[in-house]
Amino acid sequence: MPHFTVHISESALDTRTEESLIRGLTDVIGSVYGERFGQLAAVDLIGIPQRRRGLAGKPTTRIAPNITLSLREVAYNHPDVPNAPARLITAITDAVTAALGEETREEVTVALLAVPEGRSGVGGRVA
Repeated sequence: MPHFTVHISESALDTRTEESLIRGLTDVIGSVYGERFGQLAAVDLIGIPQRRRGLAGKPTTRIAPNITLSLREVAYNHPDVPNAPARLITAITDAVTAALGEETREEVTVALLAVPEGRSGVGGRVA
């Protein structure tokens, strides 16, 4: 199951941006792997209070979203999905920018985490 975790300044979140981020990130999976696979995506938005967010060793007011996508390792190298990592990073950045504004583009950080086969499970079963 594709799982997004978004760490972002709490002040950037409201009903509109929350819905836009959740829908946009879900759509990223569908655009790269197909709509059916997109329906499996989970998105967690984690708001960080301003006083608890820092960049370069100092508290910051910048939004600077940090997005992690956790996905089975094989999905990043699937033969039917050429250049999956580059496509994902670009699409994730575009989705976040659409939700938060173009001025955030240069602050969007994306990490793709690969889960090796046999190291994840759903419902108590190794998947």
